[in-house]
Amino acid sequence: MNVDVHGHATYAYTGGKAFDAARPTVVFIHGVLNDHSVWILQSRWFANHGWNVLAVDLPGHCKSAGPPPASVEEAADFVLALLDALGVERAALVGHSFGSLIAMETASRSPERVSHLALLGTAWPMSVSPALLDSSQNDPQRAIAMVNTFSHSMLAPPPSALGPGTWLYGSSRALMRRVLASNPHANVFHTGFKACNDYANGEGAMRAVRCPTLFVLGDADQMTPPRAARRLIDAAPNARVVTVEAGHSLMTEAPDAVLFALKDFLAA
Repeated sequence: MNVDVHGHATYAYTGGKAFDAARPTVVFIHGVLNDHSVWILQSRWFANHGWNVLAVDLPGHCKSAGPPPASVEEAADFVLALLDALGVERAALVGHSFGSLIAMETASRSPERVSHLALLGTAWPMSVSPALLDSSQNDPQRAIAMVNTFSHSMLAPPPSALGPGTWLYGSSRALMRRVLASNPHANVFHTGFKACNDYANGEGAMRAVRCPTLFVLGDADQMTPPRAARRLIDAAPNARVVTVEAGHSLMTEAPDAVLFALKDFLAA
């Protein structure tokens, strides 16, 4: 589905179902150099179980036009504008990595509009090493290889993710190269990493959240280790923590565990 947001076409995957304003809505927000496809299992399940699904491509990424958000705050404004464009008064937000910061900032800015907040592979501060930040700008292919090494804890995913025998490193690298190439006018890799690194409002934002919050953390995550989420967990007014056997790419390495955690949380 394409939606006009801030005068630009925004793509939101709906799980193959038409948008119905009478249904509850869940928004899935991807991380740096990803797109809506990283939520394939989770988005399709919710779309087929009574939810409106909006798995977005962030602005400037793949099927969405406009400049890529240069900050977490700018991206949060985009999410609220997306809800406005569709007439959604209240939604559940699910974000991974960079997307988790975006979801949290959105929930802090308009707490009355967010029913549930789920943060996957999150941390604050979400610091990016100077070497990786530099490589994302000056040698992005090398940075893609580095990120994939740090993001995965297994070679092939369980059957319910991308299919038996899928090579996670190769498929993830291909996705990241495709997302990077989708915008010839801006380096969405460096822009996203810099936004993560510069975000300073994490603890304050979490204290402003009013809805239940779920943290889904990978026990082998090297990009955002579980301990790096502790300040956010302590600041959350109503936190639930689920740890799964996975690295940073939780949705493909632990697809069922992530889905079950989200299903149970959003049913509450």
